Amino acid sequence: MKILVTGAAGFIGFHVTLRLLERGDEVIGLDNINDYYDVNLKYDRLAETGIERANVEYGKLVRSMRFPLYRFVKLDLEDREKLPGLFEREKFERVINLAAQAGVRYSIENPWAYINSNITGFMNILECCRCLKTSHLVYASSSSVYGLNGNVPFKEDSGIAHPVSLYAATKKSNELIAHVYSHLYGLPTTGLRFFTVYGPWGRPDMSPHLFTRAIIEGQTLKVFNHGDMLRDFTYVDDIVEGVIRVIDRVAEPDEGWNAEIPNPATSSAAYRVYNIGNSTPIRLMDFIRSLEEACGKAAKKEYLPMQPGDVYQTNADTTRLYREMGYKPRTPLKEGVEEFVRWYKKYYK
Repeated sequence: MKILVTGAAGFIGFHVTLRLLERGDEVIGLDNINDYYDVNLKYDRLAETGIERANVEYGKLVRSMRFPLYRFVKLDLEDREKLPGLFEREKFERVINLAAQAGVRYSIENPWAYINSNITGFMNILECCRCLKTSHLVYASSSSVYGLNGNVPFKEDSGIAHPVSLYAATKKSNELIAHVYSHLYGLPTTGLRFFTVYGPWGRPDMSPHLFTRAIIEGQTLKVFNHGDMLRDFTYVDDIVEGVIRVIDRVAEPDEGWNAEIPNPATSSAAYRVYNIGNSTPIRLMDFIRSLEEACGKAAKKEYLPMQPGDVYQTNADTTRLYREMGYKPRTPLKEGVEEFVRWYKKYYK
């Protein structure tokens, strides 16, 4: 297939792009390479896919020196001139939208970045898919949408009416707007609620990266809510496997959908939402101990209160994804953490 992957220089987008190329799909990667975190890491990910930094220019398609079927373009999703032009020229069969302004705490400091990228940018993707009749749009949502919901494990048909960060609110908005496009225009859409993804090439603003750096460099590690938190840490290869299975299965209307008892995870339209996580929440202190073992060094810890926008726990019920796609995460925490630390030491020397 010919597939557009947005956020291709990002953590998950990079890994998804590699998997698609390795199986023989034609891929165009898109990313605006913003400076939310170190752009060198983004360019190094691109280099792994054969895209040379010196060749990257805004709006210009660059062909990979490693994969003949891969091209990359630096582009903003908010660009309402060049983005439709790209869709018109390339006529993508499928689109995987992983580009977004990420980060819960940053959304408190810089809210407009989230509106521009996650709302306006997503609308532009939907419009391009509608006008060019893309056969399936898969997009990144987030476990953050569950917000204050305390019914665990989280199920797709649970309430998401109480987000606690603007980031979460934009992801909830994505799901709502996607349903409108599925309902009005027949555009098949599938949203994936990711749960705490970690692994090699991970984002430096996420806890595995921050914790590992602090342990290795002997810095003080900030432990929020005094360590009393649970996260459904999911290894990136398991996430990618789920994304691939979903892009290959075009969303269809749910024939059993009942408007009098509406299931928010499906619809009478070609619309789906899935949790994609490990389904085994890990205590934050246990995760830190795993990192200490992999690093061979104890951490200096500073215990702090819960931060605004954080939630106590994330816990994915992935029954629906397993039943419909046969998806099941396979990477044990110890193995995943060791792989991440091994990459970290090699990359940062």
